[in-house]
Amino acid sequence: MKFLERFALVVYSYIILIIAIIVSLLIFNWLDFDTVGNMINALLTGAIASKITLAVCVLFILLSIKCIFFDESSREKIKDSQGILLKNENGELMISKDSIDNMVKNAVSGFENVKECNTKIDVNSENHIIITLLLVVTENVVIKDLASNIQTKVKEEIKKISDLDVQEVNVKIVNLQGSKNIKE
Repeated sequence: MKFLERFALVVYSYIILIIAIIVSLLIFNWLDFDTVGNMINALLTGAIASKITLAVCVLFILLSIKCIFFDESSREKIKDSQGILLKNENGELMISKDSIDNMVKNAVSGFENVKECNTKIDVNSENHIIITLLLVVTENVVIKDLASNIQTKVKEEIKKISDLDVQEVNVKIVNLQGSKNIKE
């Protein structure tokens, strides 16, 4: 289907290009209005030509609607915003990214050295979860130990609550709270 869509889009683009050129030539009076009018009249009034023209127009209208409302990026955005869909013999369960975000923030809130936490949740095609934490922590904390403990706690909490496996928990320390900027 991708080939057919690309082919139709290329044909559509060429026809729009031809129409734009003809209109430009008409505006600059480099093309006679009567000549163009006669060609359009032949396309619209001939028995077979009018049916072909109508079919092509309907096809282009449908293609335009598809390109405007149903492009690939909108499908990706919808998929990204939804979360993880789990299926079993009893039905389906959708766990939204917001729910995962709340689970992560609840797990991180138990660490007193973490002052702020922002999360980024990514779900790949195999439903593997990759979590990136952007943290503001207190001064005088051992970042390596804190990060390791947070990674373990987040994985355990999400597994316990949702039975989802987290592939990665990436921790980025964005600031130390209470740190003073040294000016020279």
